[in-house]
Amino acid sequence: MTNQGKAALVIVDLQNDFCPPDGALAVPGGRDIAPAINKLLDLPFALNIATRDFHPRDHVSFASQHTEKQPFTSSHTITNPENPQETQETILWPDHCVQDTSGCELISELDTSELGLVVDKGQDKRVESYSAFGPPFRSPRVSMSQLADTLRHAGITHVFVCGLAWDFCVKATAIDAAKEGFTTFAIHDASRGIDRSAKGPAATREEMEKHGVRVIGLESKEFDMVRGP
Repeated sequence: MTNQGKAALVIVDLQNDFCPPDGALAVPGGRDIAPAINKLLDLPFALNIATRDFHPRDHVSFASQHTEKQPFTSSHTITNPENPQETQETILWPDHCVQDTSGCELISELDTSELGLVVDKGQDKRVESYSAFGPPFRSPRVSMSQLADTLRHAGITHVFVCGLAWDFCVKATAIDAAKEGFTTFAIHDASRGIDRSAKGPAATREEMEKHGVRVIGLESKEFDMVRGP
């Protein structure tokens, strides 16, 4: 690693339930990014991290937990358990990534031997957590992961984010990494999104860039800092 800083790779939710052909919440093309991510794992990042949705069976984001609600089309307002004035609106999903099921596991195509850490998120049934850093509630924070502290303890200055889904958990994780003060890059061609409309990917990119995240590709010169001289 160069004197420019230390970089971490964060691979978001490359899990069976998010991948075809049998995933409960499969992202189109989700399994196809594994070879590109394995090549990233060959680079000398200071720390390689994978994240997983790791939900209890009665998680608030599941449509099955709400009367007369349907996955994908229904939404729900989640309240900060410690501050009713702070709320989050979320889409309701099919049951997915339930703890101790095969759908929760990282896909077999991912080279897990290169991982230094797996961060499980979404474990609190009361709140949604697209970001690997924790739910969006801040007044006060609830059910936050230790990811930010782990990165700082390792001396990480730069965070590269990829995985599933580009327009939800990749986006939220990258934005939170930037908010935590890390120089953050989101790798668009090592990610796949749910929204494949003409405007969807552009809107996701715009939102990330608004928060200081730089969107890059696999051939970007930004990887030079990882490779070193």
